Amino acid sequence: MARLTLVLLAVLVVCALSLVSAQHQARKLYAEREQAQAQARELDVEYGRLQLEAGTWSRPARIAQIAAQKLDMRGPEPRRVRSVYLQRGRAE
Repeated sequence: MARLTLVLLAVLVVCALSLVSAQHQARKLYAEREQAQAQARELDVEYGRLQLEAGTWSRPARIAQIAAQKLDMRGPEPRRVRSVYLQRGRAE
């Protein structure tokens, strides 16, 4: 009878330690998940800011200004511009 009691006590201790270990692991994984979600939110904000910045830098007026100032470029003279129109329904 004493031997059975000791075996059951050992099984109970092992089960209790397994439970504590599982709870600790669950809390640890939850904390890691929260950190990953916070980082994902920060990256979403940064991505939005970078998209806005890219839109600002690629404005046609800004590009034309830089081309004129730094590269000494300018648009063609109106008399040198030719328009080409395609006829619809005509196969080539």
